[in-house]
Amino acid sequence: MRIAIDAMGGDHAPELIVQGAIEAAREWPDTRLLLVGREDEVKAYLKGESLPNLEIIHADEIIESDEEPVKAVRRKKNASMVVAARLVREGNADALLSAGNTGALMTAGLLIIGRMEGIERPALAPMLPTMDDGGMLALDLGANMDAKPEHLLQYAIMGSIYREKVHGIAGPRVGLLNVGTEPMKGNEMSKAAFELLQAAPVHFVGNVEARDVLERPCDVLVCDGFAGNILLKAMEGTAGPLMKELRKAFTRSWLTKLAGAIMMPGLRQLRNKMDYKHHGGAPLLGLNSLVVKCHGSSDAMAVKNAVRQARIAMETQLIETIAKEISGK
Repeated sequence: MRIAIDAMGGDHAPELIVQGAIEAAREWPDTRLLLVGREDEVKAYLKGESLPNLEIIHADEIIESDEEPVKAVRRKKNASMVVAARLVREGNADALLSAGNTGALMTAGLLIIGRMEGIERPALAPMLPTMDDGGMLALDLGANMDAKPEHLLQYAIMGSIYREKVHGIAGPRVGLLNVGTEPMKGNEMSKAAFELLQAAPVHFVGNVEARDVLERPCDVLVCDGFAGNILLKAMEGTAGPLMKELRKAFTRSWLTKLAGAIMMPGLRQLRNKMDYKHHGGAPLLGLNSLVVKCHGSSDAMAVKNAVRQARIAMETQLIETIAKEISGK
């Protein structure tokens, strides 16, 4: 099992990416981790650490977060993300993990690794936190801004297989993000998608409103990338300010500080529920090989958890199962 890690991608690269890789290499000695990036910089953060399953692959260019994805991937042939994608395409790695530019990673996945037969648009599928700790897989949350009903059908099938294979949920419930729960609600695309999902080989439970997401009304939430990304950013933007306001409220007086000390375990638990680091990364489903997109602000814990996530996906033959189901072969 070999995972190519884009060591130069992300807000805290390469330091925290390398630290996460070190922790993962120690935890899973049977997994070979290929750190792709500027060799001198990567070595500096290894700090003399020598692990038999950790290797550096030199790549001297970096795709920045504000670069135009297609131009960057095509022009920067020796960028860490591009080199990592080539390792996968050429069979020298089984999966790619990156916290870098999302658009560039999607482009590298499509142009270098290739799209799965029968899939028109790959989907970004992160786990959304829920109050019962079960989490909800949502797709697409930003890979494609424009989608057709047929794309949402493919998302539903891929997401259902992912929940079964990676999370062990038998017959995962599939919901469609909409402005109301009634079947006739929504725009023309969502109405057409509703009909397709009713006839699909998945456990479709109907429309789901955004206000109900944290209560986990389904195990797989299907939506187009535009609406899905707005949902994701709204959730991310709410969690931080909410915790800040709670911190302020519990430090206003000695009485509130005492109350805060008593409630601290519960508040930490709430913070962890909303923390992306515990989920690792979001797979780009619909590509020929496993590609995992980590949050841009990923720290060492997030990288390690993304490696764990990738290991489970490969052990359960996720990509092979999706390809077989979609192609019907």
